[in-house]
Amino acid sequence: MRYVLEGSIRRADNRIRISAQLIDGTTGAHCWAERYDRKLNDAFAIQDELARTIAAILAAHVNRAEARHAFSKPPSNWQAHDYYLQAAELYASFLSTYVAEQLYEARALLEKSLSVDPHYARAYALLSNTYVIAYIQPTDSDYINPMALERAYQLALRGIQLDPNLPLAHAKLGIALTFKGQLEGAITAFEQALALNPNFTDWRFALPLVLSGQFTRAIEVAQTHMRLDPFYPPNVPHMSGFAHYMLKQYSVTLTLEQACLSRSPNHRAAHCVLAASYAQLGRIDEALSEASEVIRIEPTYTINPTQKRVSVFKYQDHADHFFSGLRKAGLPD
Repeated sequence: MRYVLEGSIRRADNRIRISAQLIDGTTGAHCWAERYDRKLNDAFAIQDELARTIAAILAAHVNRAEARHAFSKPPSNWQAHDYYLQAAELYASFLSTYVAEQLYEARALLEKSLSVDPHYARAYALLSNTYVIAYIQPTDSDYINPMALERAYQLALRGIQLDPNLPLAHAKLGIALTFKGQLEGAITAFEQALALNPNFTDWRFALPLVLSGQFTRAIEVAQTHMRLDPFYPPNVPHMSGFAHYMLKQYSVTLTLEQACLSRSPNHRAAHCVLAASYAQLGRIDEALSEASEVIRIEPTYTINPTQKRVSVFKYQDHADHFFSGLRKAGLPD
């Protein structure tokens, strides 16, 4: 047995304490442990809540442990899933560093995965995401290239065709549709992923919600992801910060975007939102400083067309609110 989940329940008056821990069955090492204290008002509601919470957390820990295990295997034993897990680990690292070589290496591993198993839907789904990120990040000629976005869309569709019940594939379709400007279709794709597995979580769902004006729901999605995934990428506080900016809660935005940048200093979008927030607060020197960071990361950055190509708002007044903040910060049109 590869992994073992064990736990205990203790009761005192109208309160219960539930302890859980995940153990590597081959080594006996503890992978994760947590304690939950609850009032005993509705035992069934508590059971449902903790089952959902623990299931999502365990998925994150097991995926991370399996990725590390895949790296330790000799090459002769690598299979399609091992290549996929290695690619997922590299892709997660890329979201903090934005070092292009990590993205290319992740893509190469996914292509190896598909060479082993051409019908592996997960590999198609993540490969789709590598083209989405290349579309929105200035790594190479795929940047703001409609062909890269179309490639991402087709790969996600292929993943769904191979495994219609795979939430990951629907989520990757959702993010491709987001940048195509098909926000309703994107939201539907993410909702389908959740319908297939209520324990599934993907922070990217927050983006089409922000762009379509559902700011509070976007914040809830980001907060849920942070609660359920202990290894959440720095993009998650950024996405929450973006939603708070749109609600004109600029001080909250500052804290969230700074949390993102503390882990990912080259996160261009976080610098943009931070610059706009400082500008809206009248803190112009700090806004100019953040704007200079945007130009450092991307010397050819402009609001129109660069930012407008990746921020496809549903409503013009929402677009005006964001873009005016960028202009106040001194970013070029």
